[in-house]
Amino acid sequence: MKKIRPCLWLDHNVKEAIDFYTSVFKNSKVLNASYYPKDAPGFGGEILAVDMEIEDQQFILLNGGPQFKFNESVSFSIEANTQEEIDYYWKSLVAGGGETSQCGWLKDKFGLSWQVSPAILGELLQDKDVEKAQRVMQVMMKMTKIIIKDLEDAAKG
Repeated sequence: MKKIRPCLWLDHNVKEAIDFYTSVFKNSKVLNASYYPKDAPGFGGEILAVDMEIEDQQFILLNGGPQFKFNESVSFSIEANTQEEIDYYWKSLVAGGGETSQCGWLKDKFGLSWQVSPAILGELLQDKDVEKAQRVMQVMMKMTKIIIKDLEDAAKG
């Protein structure tokens, strides 16, 4: 087990989350699970928590209940190498009730925030040519899903 693992508090839908995330991320697996005691009122035998790995990052999925919801103050960032990869994650993570936002941000159907952006974005925004970097930033700020070609065109001027 990793020393630090994010714990995602879900509203008694951990099984649905497992199915969703393992379908989106091909390199994912459940490591182990614990269950509520069989005599627990309303939750007897239901999954309590799952240790899961997604793309070599370990998570705990907790069947905590409706008390807490995700918000944008915490998000997970996916670095994509191609437009096809961006398109795949964008479509997959928004499927089933997610929401899009701007600058490559979205929420999946559980309300968890994700940033889907190309690896080249950091390079373009940190370019020594400040005007070039600012053009890229201006274009990116108008985007919902990131389009690599539009960023590259902005960088060229």
